[in-house]
Amino acid sequence: MATGTTTAAVTVHDVTMRYREHTALDAVTTSFEKDAITGLLGRNGAGKTTLMQLVSGHRVPTSGSIRVFGSSPYEHDAVLRDICFIKEGQRYPDHFRISDALTAAAVLFPNWDADLAASLMRDFDLPAKRNIKKLSRGMTSAVGIVIGLASRAPLTVFDEPYLGLDAVARQLFYDRLLADYAESPRTVVLSTHLIEEIAPLLERVLLIDRGRVLLDADTESLRDSAVTVTGPTDKVQAFARRHELLHAESLGGHMRAVVRMGEAQGHRAAGAAGLSVEPTSLQQLIVAMSLQTSTERASRPLAPAASLEEVS
Repeated sequence: MATGTTTAAVTVHDVTMRYREHTALDAVTTSFEKDAITGLLGRNGAGKTTLMQLVSGHRVPTSGSIRVFGSSPYEHDAVLRDICFIKEGQRYPDHFRISDALTAAAVLFPNWDADLAASLMRDFDLPAKRNIKKLSRGMTSAVGIVIGLASRAPLTVFDEPYLGLDAVARQLFYDRLLADYAESPRTVVLSTHLIEEIAPLLERVLLIDRGRVLLDADTESLRDSAVTVTGPTDKVQAFARRHELLHAESLGGHMRAVVRMGEAQGHRAAGAAGLSVEPTSLQQLIVAMSLQTSTERASRPLAPAASLEEVS
């Protein structure tokens, strides 16, 4: 997707978010494209959930600005009606049955699609009259998925909503998301650790680590941006010096390395250098870039430990 011809649904400019002594986001500037599916990736504590809370109007940044469809989302009813934020462990009133949750969602979201909700209820075999507190973790996740998709909200954010679902149910979610997105395009943000599973869905990737943006790119450009090369250590090191070494492992006199390049001809150059070349999956690229920042930080003087270990 060509970024120059798209419009941003969400803009984040120089946003910092602090919790006492802990900085969850540090001068983050990025955007989410309108009518695109973006994967928000990163380790636990990277800042993903904080960013989603800010974008969905649940928090106000310590500094910087956030605009959703041109306006600040915080306490702005007209904007909030266009945002559906489904998070892992979504809480509902104690007395709510599944049908009550759907009725409330129909009131909250102007674009609510009752037919789609009913179809999804059948797909996930959800008992409408059952109290949500008595549901299994997987069924509770499925309720969130039904609401997120049937809301047809112009900005729909899923924060690990499918924990507890088995592989078949997760694939059902992915299939229904793609089918409905094709029929009703909107801005979708998916935050998950299941990178390989969602990779085929993504049009853009935003990688955050320790509160900073490491990668913000469309998946088409990422496909040829990195390779995994294996060969004699000296040859791998010489090749990596001409590009960007993300991660390397020594295997006796050989080395295996993930190398990021600015041009596709690097694949041919690696082969010409006598190296074995393999494609690098999105998950391998994300892991390598995250490990790279860990290595860089480990070489610096230690900072005081954060008091909120799992803030994300």
